[in-house]
Amino acid sequence: MLSRRNVRVKVMQVLYAQSRDESLSDKQVIQSYWMKIEDSFELLLFSLYNIIQIAKVASDDNVKRRSKHLPSELDKKFEPKLWSNSMIQALEKNKTIQGKFQKLGFASKVDKDHFRTIYFDFSKEEIYSQYILKPTVKDDDLEILLELFRFCRRNEIFNEIIEDQYANWEDDKSIIIGTIKKVLKDLPSENENFIMDHYPDEETIKDYGEFLLLGTIKDQNLLLSYIEPVLQNWDSDRVAILDMIMIKMAICEFMMCPSIPTKVTLNEYVELAKNYSTSKSKEFVNGILDRLLNDLNAKGKVVKAGRGLLEE
Repeated sequence: MLSRRNVRVKVMQVLYAQSRDESLSDKQVIQSYWMKIEDSFELLLFSLYNIIQIAKVASDDNVKRRSKHLPSELDKKFEPKLWSNSMIQALEKNKTIQGKFQKLGFASKVDKDHFRTIYFDFSKEEIYSQYILKPTVKDDDLEILLELFRFCRRNEIFNEIIEDQYANWEDDKSIIIGTIKKVLKDLPSENENFIMDHYPDEETIKDYGEFLLLGTIKDQNLLLSYIEPVLQNWDSDRVAILDMIMIKMAICEFMMCPSIPTKVTLNEYVELAKNYSTSKSKEFVNGILDRLLNDLNAKGKVVKAGRGLLEE
């Protein structure tokens, strides 16, 4: 579920938190990292929970339309397909997923009226009316659920619901969107625990993520000894904290992650600097990492093996 890019952000965030609070031990920082991993999976579950609850309102909508004295053509033909389709029903009846919803207390985190508001706003969309009026197959059900999730991501109430509970929504949004699509496409599933197939894989979060975190924590003085000579007229204390953290992380990748091409590492941290640090950080980090890489190569400190895993 999580890519190395997502993991880099989480490592960077916990290292930044430690730089701001010196009372945080390395053990606490590592625990914080793993909490962030759990938060990402919970965010996936919470997103699914919201989609299910919004779809469920279609059942109430059906009752309301049936009770009208002067029903419209849409009212007469309405069926609660958003709720009754096989994908939503598979999620609703899945004991593993529902158990996780209950354990995480999702029902107490959202006012049910919010689901109604989002549903009835979505019901005004032309694509929903077309879906109701035409005969539909599974592909149509999938597309309307994906369209509902697109609508939700544009909806102010939905974003408030998500952001109130999970600060990592903006960081993880793209990976959640992709995973939601994969989950829905795989439904219905005979595997009761299929949702765990979407838990972040150990190779990404432990073999890479925790390894990167530990390497950056453990070798602070060594990493600084590589950085200071290439700063030229800059004092290390003047470098933005996030920039310094990203540079140290990049050095660890250069030296300790043989399967990740140096070009990938350099590009990824330049992109992180662009998105998370100051307006000038992109150029600064790019320049420093370029000089560092040349210096480390000259010292024989960078050894890469295999084709390199280019997926990020």
